[in-house]
Amino acid sequence: VITRPEMEIGRYHWMYRSSRPHRYQHVPALRGNISPLGIQGCFECCIKCLGGVPYASLVATILCFSGVALFCGCGHVALTGTVSILEQHFSTTASDHALLSEVIQLMQYVIYGIASFFFLYGIILLAEGFYTTSAVKELHGEFKTTACGRCISGMFVFLTYVLGVAWLGVFGFSAVPVFMFYNIWSTCEVIKSLQTNVTVPGDQICVDIRQYGIIPWNAVPGKACGPILENICNTNEFYMSYHLFIVACAGAGATVIALIHFLMILSSNWAYLKDASKMQAYQDIKAKEEQELQDIQSRSKEQLNSYT
Repeated sequence: VITRPEMEIGRYHWMYRSSRPHRYQHVPALRGNISPLGIQGCFECCIKCLGGVPYASLVATILCFSGVALFCGCGHVALTGTVSILEQHFSTTASDHALLSEVIQLMQYVIYGIASFFFLYGIILLAEGFYTTSAVKELHGEFKTTACGRCISGMFVFLTYVLGVAWLGVFGFSAVPVFMFYNIWSTCEVIKSLQTNVTVPGDQICVDIRQYGIIPWNAVPGKACGPILENICNTNEFYMSYHLFIVACAGAGATVIALIHFLMILSSNWAYLKDASKMQAYQDIKAKEEQELQDIQSRSKEQLNSYT
């Protein structure tokens, strides 16, 4: 004879049977480099470590370091060569280019600050990439995201966006000396090509640095013409400065690309963390419901035992 409490318990298990499915624990097969106690071998540990590496952040960090290093190193040496060219050939009076020398010296100090800042900032962004990759890998595990962590990720997105816009300006500014040196170099090539033409003397072809605004109009001599200009183009200072400015401009462009890459990565990571927080809230609610279900089952068993 089935009593009423047994009927209630049977109806309860029939209604809530799908809410708590039986969980089977998968036992991995023993391999050559896994011990019978379940301890992973060296190969499995290496695979697990490599799976948690944020390769996108790593590539962006290397590109950022390379671009900043090229811009700062080549730009510093190229500015020193530019001052030497101006002092020797375009402005023999020290008072005429004193302001320019101070500005160039200030820019060199700024380069030191840029190199130090981006070295630390790149390491921080790489560490944030490791943190977020761990969050995504353990999204269904015991990993817990906090509002502070999501706020820090959002702050990095905003700061990287501001730095990207600033480096666009740096990239445009670094193209100005490349344009100036290219004009001087092309003028020297024209003078060389006119040496075989007697009707057009090369002395009439000049380059006036004063029109670029980097030295005042009363600077002496301020311009170079003909063979003098050609000799300037053949000096080591001009050759090195011209090519170093090109490399520095390329480094600034690489830094812009790296910051754009970082911005995409940080935006994606922030979205992943947001989804992780929602998943965490869902798991908390699910755990609470399962606990309530266990309490109901335990009370039903107690009632059944009391009836029997």
